[in-house]
Amino acid sequence: MGYRQLRFPKDSVFLVTGGAGFIGSNLCEALTDMGYRVRCLDNLSTGKQENVDFLSDRENYTFLRGDIRDLDTCMEACGGVSYVLNQAAWGSVPRSIEMPLLYEEINIAGTLHMMEAARRQGVKKFVFASSSSVYGDHPTLPKVEGQEGNLLSPYALTKRVDEEYGKLYHKLYGLDTYALRYFNVFGRRQDPDGAYAAVIPKFIRQLLAGERPTINGDGRQSRDFTYIDNVIEANLRACLAPSEAAGEAFNIAYGGREYLIDIYHELCRALGKEIEPKFGPERAGDIKHSNADIGKARRLLGYDPDYDFAAGISLAIEWYKENLAER
Repeated sequence: MGYRQLRFPKDSVFLVTGGAGFIGSNLCEALTDMGYRVRCLDNLSTGKQENVDFLSDRENYTFLRGDIRDLDTCMEACGGVSYVLNQAAWGSVPRSIEMPLLYEEINIAGTLHMMEAARRQGVKKFVFASSSSVYGDHPTLPKVEGQEGNLLSPYALTKRVDEEYGKLYHKLYGLDTYALRYFNVFGRRQDPDGAYAAVIPKFIRQLLAGERPTINGDGRQSRDFTYIDNVIEANLRACLAPSEAAGEAFNIAYGGREYLIDIYHELCRALGKEIEPKFGPERAGDIKHSNADIGKARRLLGYDPDYDFAAGISLAIEWYKENLAER
C-alpha cells in the first residue's frame, strides 16, 4: 500500500520541519512507524504539541523546539540528516493578505535558511511544501506545471519564491530540491478551529455541533481535495527521486474535481444532518477553480496516489467523529 512499501537505507535520518502541524505530524508518524529516525522541528506557532505527544516515547523520534527564521537552529537541526521534509510555513491566503511582512519572514526567509543549512550539512534531498496557489489567475484546467498566471496573494508569492530558490540551489550548489504543490490537503489532525481553519474540518466540526456553517461565495468553486496519505507518499517518493528530477515543482493531488456545495451536502448526509448553509462573500485572493494534472509527478517521482476523494473523506469523517467527541 503506497508509501509503506518504500525503503530507505537503515541509517537514514529524516528532519520534518513544521513537524507538529497537520501534514508534518502525519509525516513524523508515518516515518517512525516505518522504523526510521525522525527529528521534528517546530516553534509551535501554528503547530500543536498534542499532535506529536503520542510519538514522544518512541526511541526513533526527537522533538526540537525552534524557529526556521534562525539559521543556527536550522544548522543544528540539519546536522547528520539524510532527508529534509520542509513543511514549516504559515498557511492561509486571507491571513497572508492581512500579514504580508510576517509571511515574507517565515515562508521565504525561513525556507531559505533551511535550504542553506541543508546545503552546508550535506543533506541528500530537500523536499518542501509549495502550493496550488502559485497558479494564480491562470484559467487552464487542469493545472499544469509551467502554466502559471498572476499571483493573487502574498502567500502564493512566498511559495513561488521558494520554488525559484529551490531551482537556484539545485543549479548553483547541487542540492537536490523538490517543490511539492499541494492541492487542498485534508485528513486526520487538520485543525477544525479558528478563523483560518480549512473548510472540510471546519464544516465537520460545525455540523457535529449542530451549527450552521457559512460557505464563502456561491459554493460552486471547485477544488482537487487531496487526502493526507497521498501527500505522505509524495514526500517519500521525492526523497527517492533521481537528481534529474531535482529543481522542479510537482502537482500533488489526486487529479479529481469536487464542488464545495456538493461536499457540504455529502458531509450532511454522512453525519446525518439536515442543516442549510449560510452563504457569505467570496474570500479575497481565492482561486475559483483548481484541479491538478499529476502526470509530471507520476513520470518523474513515481507518484501513484491510493486515495480518491470518496475514500479519503470517509476516513476523515470517522477520525473527526471519534476525536471531536473526545473533546
